[in-house]
Amino acid sequence: MAVLQGTEFYISKRVGKAIMDYQMLGAADKVAVGVSGGKDSLTLLHILNDRRLFVPIKYDLLAVHIDLGYPRSYAKKLEKYFKKIKVPYHIEKVVALKKIDNKDTTCFWCSWNRRKALFEMAYRFGCNKVALGHHKDDIVETILLNLFFHGEISAMSPKQELFEGKITIIRPLAYVEEEMIVKFAKEARFPDQRYTCPNSLTSNRTKISKIIKELERVCPEIKTNIFRSIKRIKENYLL
Repeated sequence: MAVLQGTEFYISKRVGKAIMDYQMLGAADKVAVGVSGGKDSLTLLHILNDRRLFVPIKYDLLAVHIDLGYPRSYAKKLEKYFKKIKVPYHIEKVVALKKIDNKDTTCFWCSWNRRKALFEMAYRFGCNKVALGHHKDDIVETILLNLFFHGEISAMSPKQELFEGKITIIRPLAYVEEEMIVKFAKEARFPDQRYTCPNSLTSNRTKISKIIKELERVCPEIKTNIFRSIKRIKENYLL
């Protein structure tokens, strides 16, 4: 049996709880893991791969990287890493970026194109689950983004069925805070992950993240409180 230590043990334990709470994985699942090249998706792949050594549920992994054609590509480094950890992989080149000026790209545009290509790859390779590297901070930020900018109460679900159940999105890092992932990424010495997103400093998500960090000074449990609030809606006090 594999023995996990330190930060990996903590993250794996939280991942295991999320998988159990939301019944994310079943016997003989084939999971396409979306790997962007950042710390979150690499942590997810690493943890899911290591957990296969000792969990009773047997599942297969396929690491999938969608290359949108940005000047700085992670493809070669990721291919080397996938081979190192002996995980089957596929790198898909998408020409969408050639059809649009780089300065006109938005978070929605990038996310939509990556997600579309990822679903197509999952279907092509017979994967019934798609694992994404969104963590607790992402979910909390999404709740506030939807509230502030869209005027609705909704979250990023840890498990979501799509296309009449043919593909299910799972987010095993749902209970893991970003600071633990940052720590683990350093310990694991992942490939160089310098961010290349042209909107990384000006996006609404970045603004929300700064607000949460500021509020943490007076309420250290604010992320947990926001995360739990979506399950504690008091209907008698709604409009």
